[in-house]
Amino acid sequence: MGCTHDCSSCGESCESKEKENLIKAPNPASTVRRVIAVMSGKGGVGKSLVTALMSVLMQRRGHQTAVMDADVTGPSVPRMFGIKGRADGTEAGIQPIDTKTGIETVSINYFLEDTSEPVVWRGPILGGVVTQFWTEVIWRGPIIANVVTQFWTDVVWGDVDYMFVDMPPGTGDIPLTVLQSLPVDGIIMVTSPQELVADVVEKAVKMAKMMNIPILGLVENMSYVECPGCREKIYLYGKGKTEETAARYALPVLAQIPITPDLASLCDRGLVELFEGSWLDDACTMIETVLSK
Repeated sequence: MGCTHDCSSCGESCESKEKENLIKAPNPASTVRRVIAVMSGKGGVGKSLVTALMSVLMQRRGHQTAVMDADVTGPSVPRMFGIKGRADGTEAGIQPIDTKTGIETVSINYFLEDTSEPVVWRGPILGGVVTQFWTEVIWRGPIIANVVTQFWTDVVWGDVDYMFVDMPPGTGDIPLTVLQSLPVDGIIMVTSPQELVADVVEKAVKMAKMMNIPILGLVENMSYVECPGCREKIYLYGKGKTEETAARYALPVLAQIPITPDLASLCDRGLVELFEGSWLDDACTMIETVLSK
């Protein structure tokens, strides 16, 4: 008999059901309709930037958006949005911190005394209980995923249309474990022209297939530089690699984001919500269309 993916009414024991059981219910005061994971094959390609821009654009379109900063060891979401506060908690759970335009956010930085210190601990982050695992490297993935799970179960997100998850970089055990812990509806892969795009996408496709999560498409960051005089696009790292790889796996290229000093300056000053640009408009429209059902 074929699988209906309705694990609640199934008495069989299978891999799909085991994965389903890893996903916990959100906070009782939360209704999150769609969860989108933003991934990259390695750090430094603009994954956090794309997460922030997508949340800003969808918020501008009238959707209530949220950002979960799941990049626990390298959080950058608070800086881009200019958030320096600490998270508060009530009996209902952790309260997310809203950006200037009302985007709900949570990040490990909201629980650190000194955000300039590296995140070398893993474990529960509430109630002052912080367990350090200095030597048990093998537990790194599951324990980081436990923190992310707490972001899902303990944060009072309220009513959210689209949640964007800034994933840990890479396609190894840590992002895999995080994906197993959240009800992800789709994945956006962020790449750059100088990256080994084919290898990264191949790994991402296999991971997504393993998790039964669709890849919504690729976003190429640092794609080109636009001449301020003639508006000609100059492809510093070559052109066509991302398109070729996307075509090979029948994936759309959702956007090509140029190298723009103005955008970098806004992020550094915590003013990412003021950015102007239409690079990700088609990606937002696609998400509204594909994930609206």
